[in-house]
Amino acid sequence: MQTPTRDTVLCISLAGRPGNFGVRFHNHLYRQLGLNYYYKACTTGDLPAAVSGIRALGIRGCGVSMPFKEDCIALVDELDPSAQAIDSINTLVNTDGHLKAYNTDYMAIRQLLLSHSVDPARRFVLLGSGGMAKAVACALRDAGFRNGVIVARNAEAGPALAKACGYDWQATLGTLCAPLLINVTPVGMEGGPQAGDLAFPAEVVEAAEQVFDVVALPAETPFIRLARQLGKAVITGYEVAAIQALEQFVLYTGVRPTDAQREAAAQYART
Repeated sequence: MQTPTRDTVLCISLAGRPGNFGVRFHNHLYRQLGLNYYYKACTTGDLPAAVSGIRALGIRGCGVSMPFKEDCIALVDELDPSAQAIDSINTLVNTDGHLKAYNTDYMAIRQLLLSHSVDPARRFVLLGSGGMAKAVACALRDAGFRNGVIVARNAEAGPALAKACGYDWQATLGTLCAPLLINVTPVGMEGGPQAGDLAFPAEVVEAAEQVFDVVALPAETPFIRLARQLGKAVITGYEVAAIQALEQFVLYTGVRPTDAQREAAAQYART
């Protein structure tokens, strides 16, 4: 990045627990490509005021993470189809005060289901019912997955998500097993109260064929580490984070980095 000036374009993120992945990823690409941009991670206790600030201060883009992905919807001017279809957003783009919302999580998950050749006939169990769970469940639905169960304690959000996508719902895992296991909860997240916990019991992981954890930090959660040890195919939250961040970068700058540039930024962001 160039030395910041009055012309430096600012992008930010809003999260309940801000992390460094996006900061390092975006700023590394700005430096590689010689763009006069700067990215800063933020949090807020007043979401409407924060979104008004994005508009008023001319902040170009904003990544939106838990717990703001749904509450932001009422505060923007336009929803891209990627956000409208799942009623959840993770990216704001500010064009002369007009805020348009996207969901690059959804885009990333669709790409990963294809690149990892996940069979749509495979039965799955998905833990979670929040904004990211919506992105995953809708991506599965739109990729042709028909046989799945949403497991979520939230007695409103869980059944609603399952019904919207045509899946079954139950409040707890119980004895449920499936070939494809997907964690879309904070279990295993670095710095969280369940950082050392498994998203699924070990015997359920052992019975599976493939696992998918959307938790990006650490790069390998206890769930992913166990699955690798057992020889299971894995999709990691790190992969989701890198692809969704790339699509955000393109939306903010209009520039698409090469695969090598993206991978260099992702590797830098992990360290």
